[in-house]
Amino acid sequence: MALYKVEICGVNTAKLPLLSNEQKDALFKRIAEGDKLAREEYITGNLRLVLSVIQRFSGNGENIDDLFQIGCIGLMKAIDNFNIDLNVKFSTYAVPMIIGEVRRYLRDNNSIRVSRSLRDTAYKAIYAKEQFIKKYDKEPTIHEIANEIGMSKEDIVYALDAIQSPVSLSEPVYSDGGDTLYVMDQISDKKNKEDTWIQEISLKEALKRLPSRERGIINMRFFEGKTQMEVAKEVGISQAQVSRIEKNALKTMKNYLS
Repeated sequence: MALYKVEICGVNTAKLPLLSNEQKDALFKRIAEGDKLAREEYITGNLRLVLSVIQRFSGNGENIDDLFQIGCIGLMKAIDNFNIDLNVKFSTYAVPMIIGEVRRYLRDNNSIRVSRSLRDTAYKAIYAKEQFIKKYDKEPTIHEIANEIGMSKEDIVYALDAIQSPVSLSEPVYSDGGDTLYVMDQISDKKNKEDTWIQEISLKEALKRLPSRERGIINMRFFEGKTQMEVAKEVGISQAQVSRIEKNALKTMKNYLS
């Protein structure tokens, strides 16, 4: 794969622009208001980030144009879901998302093919697990998942294992100077049940302090995983209004928790 290639997917990588922090902040404010031109400008200004990410996959023998397109999909998802009020650098948030999108592509197009039926079984199991957690607020056992989708435990375990792409917990996913982000930093510690239980109680109490509309928006954004655009359509207001309500709600919750 020729990573020195100047033109990728019709884009001259030697002439890609760089955005200053001030430009990024200004563009994101416009994006939050639904400005599509600002979104396109922000995407173009971060294509160098996509290039830097796909270089780590140079040993896979994949076409660079394909990887670049997939990386751009990850970049767009990161832009649509990024919350500027969380005081996290966009690149820190975006790089793991771009990597994940490329890895999914490589997994689905691997020379060791996973049959469609196996993938379907695995995705059904994953969906059943997510629905179980939402309903009962706890992790289901393989037996409970098997009962939910009407398949044997052995078939589910085999299917889930087949779609996994082994990754080292010590593998760096992003480095910004001396601040390196590793895979293990993205994984929650589920062993410390007591702290998790206390945090969940505190969070629920903080949510109760919010008016019903703000509580509903926070639920949709952070518990159902919806974007601000999706919430705006469901509630019947603009994305900019959702952004303001969300910001005020998070501030109220933060003040209560502190």
